[in-house]
Amino acid sequence: MPLIKLTFKPGVNREVTRYANEAGWYESDKVRFREGLPEKIGGWRRMSANRFLGICRSLNQWATIAGTPIVGVGTHLKFYIESGAQYFDITPIRLTSSAGDVTFTAVDGATLLTVIDADHGAKVNDFVTFSGADSLGGNVTAGVLNKEYQITNIVSDGTYQVILNIPATSSDSGDGGTATIGAYQENTGSEIVTAITGWGAGAWSAGTWSNGVSSLEAIRIWNQTNFGEDLVYGPVGGGLFYWDATTGFTTRGTAVSSLPDASDVPTVQNYMLSSDVFRFLFCFGTNLLGSNVIDPMLIRWSDQEDVTMWTPEPTNQAGSIRLSIGAEIVTAIQARQEVLVWTDAALYSLQYVGTPAVWGVTLVGNNTSIASRMSRTFANGVCYWMGKDGFYQYDGRVQSLRCDLKRFVFDDINRQQYEQVFASTVEAFNEVWFFYCSKNSTVCDRYVIFNYVEGIWAYGSLRRSAWIDSGLNDYPIAATYSNNLVEHENGVDDNETNVMLPIKAFIQSGEFDLEDGDRVMFVWRCLPDMNFSGSTSTDPSVDMTFLPRYSSGAPYNDPLSEGGLSSQSVTRTTTVPVEQYTAQIDIRVRGRQMAIRIESEELGNSWQFGTPRIEMRQDGRR
Repeated sequence: MPLIKLTFKPGVNREVTRYANEAGWYESDKVRFREGLPEKIGGWRRMSANRFLGICRSLNQWATIAGTPIVGVGTHLKFYIESGAQYFDITPIRLTSSAGDVTFTAVDGATLLTVIDADHGAKVNDFVTFSGADSLGGNVTAGVLNKEYQITNIVSDGTYQVILNIPATSSDSGDGGTATIGAYQENTGSEIVTAITGWGAGAWSAGTWSNGVSSLEAIRIWNQTNFGEDLVYGPVGGGLFYWDATTGFTTRGTAVSSLPDASDVPTVQNYMLSSDVFRFLFCFGTNLLGSNVIDPMLIRWSDQEDVTMWTPEPTNQAGSIRLSIGAEIVTAIQARQEVLVWTDAALYSLQYVGTPAVWGVTLVGNNTSIASRMSRTFANGVCYWMGKDGFYQYDGRVQSLRCDLKRFVFDDINRQQYEQVFASTVEAFNEVWFFYCSKNSTVCDRYVIFNYVEGIWAYGSLRRSAWIDSGLNDYPIAATYSNNLVEHENGVDDNETNVMLPIKAFIQSGEFDLEDGDRVMFVWRCLPDMNFSGSTSTDPSVDMTFLPRYSSGAPYNDPLSEGGLSSQSVTRTTTVPVEQYTAQIDIRVRGRQMAIRIESEELGNSWQFGTPRIEMRQDGRR
């Protein structure tokens, strides 16, 4: 028979069987589609050797008036400002004790230091900084005591313990001086969603007598939004803090309620953002005016251009509105001339209408879900989000997004960890990325890509905890579980740590056959069609494998080939003057249906797979 061209449909489809997905793609990892052709994604490089504490779940990038780029980094332990490859701790101070309220107890030969402070309000993993302390005795000097410590154990409401960096050389109790002060940072939060049971797990009087109840401890997420060159930020369920860029990177944020002329500032919020054009600060899921009790369906906004004024008066535009459909507001995003607000059951649009109402609200979608606060993003004038049962888009109306990987994703997702789901864009490639925890994982280790121009999907494995695509940076920025930030699409290899590693990438097709699939085919030659543009290696290659079997219910043949090979490498040998690579691969593969697999795992490799041709013949009907 003549050479047969293998042309595959773009996108990965797991909604059908391998055989039903003939001339399509069925599996992928670290692969995207460009102009309908699969190619390896770009690599990533760490932004600096410095690291932060905790798992980052919140990123925001903006620039000062002077043009200095800044990244806000919120982890489950702290909040940082990244600038110039350094991480500056600006976690707000929750409580500062009075001088003399703090005393210490040291034990000879032990590194465990007991601290007594009646009203500390701290929890395990919180951070405290001591100042004004004298020597405790032995080698526990003022220089040892007066620094930041992480609390390792809560002994009682008024007592906790920290670890010294050296063992004490003598025992001493109730010392440290009368001027000792403890500055306690905002309480830390959980790294993952955790099930809790027993006393304190549920609301007061919940459950029946002598029977425990259970609930989930939410992960710590920081909400943040820049207000001009400054930053307003705060943990979910916490207050509002303000960081003034003019005070420098070493200055911590302060409570908005403590700023001059502050009035009725919300004491708690579940989400916040500032409107881009009209410059209002919004709090979603917040306390009523005059109350400290949270209303999860309440929206409040400050006066225009003023983050401190929240008291509605005839002379300002501060105000509030309560949504009606759902049990709680989950998240919001700035869209085109509107602010989109999701509850757990509906989507609303907020639009500026001026006084007296200021902001008008319209219900634009009902009976929808959203996976988490960070599971939505905005690209090319359209908002995309991941729900708890599918994917959606809003371009003036809410629509379910056709997904060729829907069953694959939602059959293998850890539903207890929905709060970790996040979405972002790689607009250079017209892509929206959704990250989630696979069924047996408590970290975000899977992703799906939607190419919104071509309307196609791909998927793979990659451990990331947050992502931002910003025009201020040359590359998308992602947070890793190595406690650092990396720039994606920068290079072709994995440089998350300072050791360059190859990226394993592959794509495997659905199965193709000869005519109606009633004949066995014998393939002995393939003319590959590859592009290694962008590779830094002088001889990049991919392995091309043909996987035959005799029926849809049978395993792949063992051995795959008959008296020969089923796999060969396609290698580039030079880049000038004309790119040359393997002209043909010789194989001996027999089966009624076959799949083709392209994969690579070597340094400096970048590739795109085109339209190969194979030579085969009919080989009977058995």
